[in-house]
Amino acid sequence: MRKKVTLKQLARELNLSISTVSKSLKNDPEISQKTINRVHELANFYNYKPNALAVSLKSSKTKTIGIILPEILNHFFAKALFGIEREASKSGYKIVTCITNESYQKEVEYVEMLNYSSVDGFIVALSQETQVLGKIDHYQALKRDNVPIVMFDRVSDELDCDKVIVDDKIASKNAIQYLIDTGCSKIAVITTIGGLSVAKLRLEGVKEVIDQHDNVSLIELSLKDPENFEKDIEKFLKNNDIDAVLGLDETAAAVTINMSLKLGYKIPEEVSVIGFTDGLLSKHSYPKLTTVSQHAEDLGARAAQILVDQLDNFVENYKTRTEVIKTSLIVRDSTS
Repeated sequence: MRKKVTLKQLARELNLSISTVSKSLKNDPEISQKTINRVHELANFYNYKPNALAVSLKSSKTKTIGIILPEILNHFFAKALFGIEREASKSGYKIVTCITNESYQKEVEYVEMLNYSSVDGFIVALSQETQVLGKIDHYQALKRDNVPIVMFDRVSDELDCDKVIVDDKIASKNAIQYLIDTGCSKIAVITTIGGLSVAKLRLEGVKEVIDQHDNVSLIELSLKDPENFEKDIEKFLKNNDIDAVLGLDETAAAVTINMSLKLGYKIPEEVSVIGFTDGLLSKHSYPKLTTVSQHAEDLGARAAQILVDQLDNFVENYKTRTEVIKTSLIVRDSTS
């Protein structure tokens, strides 16, 4: 497939300046008719069509931001995207969003596509496969080309770029401490996102608190097959004597509630449950789920603000930063 031709390529083949080619395509009266005809003839041959995302002169901007998300059905990322779009729009930027569906290869392809379209910068949450593989060469390539990147939620310590995260370790500490303070001592941690950086931080926080309590036990269950989430959690609840569950993601917590009720356990009298992400599952489960709110909309908005500030206010020797958005525990009916 023929690559999209650029003004620079047209100019090189015609032995003209980029400015002359650009003016010729607009039939500028400053340019001779002979030159205009030559430029149009070659442009038609290559099917050149300028548009808002076409490769532009170095001094100009497309006023477009590329968004890379691992999924969109997840309430957290949907809310984050809402925050990103709202803030970008305030500053006159449009967004182009690509969903990787947790695939490293799709992530690489979308980054290349958006970069070829000359978006001004990127806002990124890494796919699960990318984090597991630990491969970020596609973002390193952007950095070499001085393309601004802001990562949020799922980030890589290997890339020197701005990051916006939540205090995952502190959030899980607060959640576990709440369970202990309400009388729970046989606690399970269940996750469907065990390979992600956020899950690892949350588990670290849990263990730091548990280690301070000799009378509290901990058991872990990490799930990988979505087809068997319900069956595996039901089996786990049957075979283990627990009085509380911290789901490191919303799915794990919501399925735990359903399977506990199926087995006849009373919530929260016999099993207390806390989850992460204050999404639709949390608000509409029965009983309603106590959850850690990550303030996804604020997270996305802040990521957009940081990127737009970079794009609109160039600073030489720019120092990257990591900003932490505080979480909050929303207590509902699934805990005492």
